[in-house]
Amino acid sequence: MIPNVLSIAGSDPSGGAGIQADLKAISANGAFAMAAVTALTAQNTQGVRGIQLVPPEFVHSQIKAIFDDIRVDAIKIGMIANAEIAQAVADALTGFHIPVVLDPVMIAKGGAPLLQPSAVAVVRDTLLPIATVLTPNLPEAAHILGATEATTRDAMEAQGRALCALGPEAVLMKGGHLKGSTSPDCMIILDDITWLDGARVNTRNTHGTGCTLSSALAAQLAKTGDIPSAVAAAKAYVSMAIAHADQLDVGSGHGPTHHFGTSNISATEQ
Repeated sequence: MIPNVLSIAGSDPSGGAGIQADLKAISANGAFAMAAVTALTAQNTQGVRGIQLVPPEFVHSQIKAIFDDIRVDAIKIGMIANAEIAQAVADALTGFHIPVVLDPVMIAKGGAPLLQPSAVAVVRDTLLPIATVLTPNLPEAAHILGATEATTRDAMEAQGRALCALGPEAVLMKGGHLKGSTSPDCMIILDDITWLDGARVNTRNTHGTGCTLSSALAAQLAKTGDIPSAVAAAKAYVSMAIAHADQLDVGSGHGPTHHFGTSNISATEQ
């Protein structure tokens, strides 16, 4: 019996990010993928053209329908869009003790805002405390904290600790925005800090990497319940997906990663 993982996020019709990427990543990591949609976007590999939000009460209804009928072993939360949807998600998850991976999606690859400024405080106050693992990139971490974006490993550690203090059991600071030949991620669990370095792949096809990583992590948490091993497996998987991205021919902008690349077996069987 495989675990069931629910993604709560926005839709990307081009298939590289959002719900569509989540369903692929969860499936590739050996779990049954489900989805509650928070927003519809009109976008492609070149950028976001429009956003249509799902009413908060309907977001709540989608989540409730799943829990009324199906065992949920882990949850991934992605695009929330506004304060009302953030509150609806928090209310729907009240009373459930399930691993939650929170990917604080704020800005699309092309620069379009995906979270209203007024929603940041609600996400910080209602969703961070229920998160098992928070997975911000460096701009997102700085935005949540109201700080300057980290440009060094020391600053990444400090901001990761500050985010941990807001409630998540663990924080995975994604260091892809740092300069250098590697892509270092920093995992903070209480007072324990672990660095996970990976080679930086020379490709522009990185659309949806944050969605892919957080969804893979949710699937791995559902399988093992162990944060360090789940993080390691998810990072191995997304590194594979990026490394094989150029095998695809999708769009003329920032293309997607290859969720079903030929080397994903070892990552999904950890």
